[in-house]
Amino acid sequence: MDLQQVKRRFGIIGNSAKLNYALQTAMRVASTELTVYIQGESGSGKESFSKIIHHLSPRKHGTFIAINCGALPEGTINSELFGHDKGAFTGAVDNRKGYFESANGGTIFLDEVGELPLETQSRLLRVLENGEFIRVGSSKVQKTDVRIITATNRDLITEVERDKFREDLYYRLATLPIAVPPLRERPGDVALLFQKFAFDASEKYRNEMMELALDAEQLLMNYRWPGNIRQLKNIAEQVSVLEEGPHISADTLRKYLPERAENNLPAVYKEKGKESDVSERDIFYKVLIDLKKDVSELRKVVFGMLENSDSPEEFIEPNKPSITRFIPQDTAQAETTDYTPNTSVRTDEVYQHVVIEDKDSVGEHEVLSLEAKEEELIRKALLKNNGRRKKAAKDLGISERTLYRKIKQYEIES
Repeated sequence: MDLQQVKRRFGIIGNSAKLNYALQTAMRVASTELTVYIQGESGSGKESFSKIIHHLSPRKHGTFIAINCGALPEGTINSELFGHDKGAFTGAVDNRKGYFESANGGTIFLDEVGELPLETQSRLLRVLENGEFIRVGSSKVQKTDVRIITATNRDLITEVERDKFREDLYYRLATLPIAVPPLRERPGDVALLFQKFAFDASEKYRNEMMELALDAEQLLMNYRWPGNIRQLKNIAEQVSVLEEGPHISADTLRKYLPERAENNLPAVYKEKGKESDVSERDIFYKVLIDLKKDVSELRKVVFGMLENSDSPEEFIEPNKPSITRFIPQDTAQAETTDYTPNTSVRTDEVYQHVVIEDKDSVGEHEVLSLEAKEEELIRKALLKNNGRRKKAAKDLGISERTLYRKIKQYEIES
């Protein structure tokens, strides 16, 4: 079966290079027994790839079960997947087969596998390694022969670093990854998909077929589609039902597209209750920019005071400027602190090195280098934790992988 036949059989629409590569990979791996890990955003069509792999495999006559792990209650998920014996818990009035027992000889597709609790991950690892499982409330080991296909819209490497996903399970699942491209990376397929969904809706609801104007097609191609194919299908059905005219313009489509995602520019934001997507590098650059602004403002203030000063008493030594610090009159007289501006440091060099010679605040000639401070903090964290890098990384608030990279960068022996 060639690529076009697979597309027709499974209703795959599109001709983008990334989509074709993902489909060809699924076709090649179907005849093997490898565990497949499908990566892709929500709504990008990951389940279709699992069906392709199953129906093109030697297990095509066996059972195929698709499970959304995020939809299973945590309290009963082990029972759903592995079954339970009578009396295992309140409400267990009889023995029950789980999905892994029911799908023996077939394929199980675990969607959103990153949502699995750690205990369930341990059970799943045993199935993958030995084909064995134990029902809830039982001590009898049972065998099963299933092929496991998993998918998630999460970054499992990040979940591993946060101790929310088992590292050994990740490497066992990711034997062969397949990346399903999001819709925004398939702009040439968007108009084609819209027309297909609009046609299906017109057939279902017996409405007039819609035609897209050129500006409407361009708008669809430039839209980010955060909900991917699922969102596109919903909008196509809305337009087919609510609009009367056969010609759909860009102005008409805009009524159905959320404005926050109308352009195709990347954006970094943080939703309430969710962890930030901002990288460590982004935060570091922001700190540097803020530091540059602060130093620039400080230099303006200092040189402004020196230029406006007419009193020779403000200088402790000839040709050596100072800053007068004022304190309440009832406690003491104004104090004078020596300050020598470093006129050799240009503004564009502030990222690399900043020298402040305020003896009262930071000590004489103290170097405030971000890299030096970072190295100092890493050394202190390693010393505090007796060289244990995992604990040191936790104290520093960075990943263990990042800590390894920094140790190598600064040539720190631990």
